[in-house]
This record gives sequence, structure tokens and C-alpha cells, in this order.
Amino acid sequence: MGDEPLGGITGYPLTSLYQEVAFVAYHFHWPPDAVLNMEHSERRRWVDEISSINQRMNETERER
Repeated sequence: MGDEPLGGITGYPLTSLYQEVAFVAYHFHWPPDAVLNMEHSERRRWVDEISSINQRMNETERER
């Protein structure tokens, strides 16, 4: 019991976390701490939604 890690996220790459936080903070102008404090599933949902918005905007631009 004494050798077990205390809390935290294990197995989630730190690089991915930074990329998600930067992505959401950049696009929605939210403070990085607010994005960092989200649950992983909520942050991933915002990443997916922003990506969807960007994809639709890019498709619209290509149609012009």
C-alpha cells in the first residue's frame, strides 16, 4: 500500500494534454487553467466540437 501513487491521471500523455488545452484556449479564448481543470471527457468534447466547426468553415471556404 505504501508504494502506490497518489491520485492523478496515469497513462494520459502530457503532450496530448498540453495540445488539448492550447487548442481550446486558443479557439475559444478561455484561460488555460479553466480548460486544464475540466474533466478529460469534457475537454475532449470541446476539442471535437471546435474541430467540427473548423472543418465546416474550411469546406465552406473551398466551395467559394
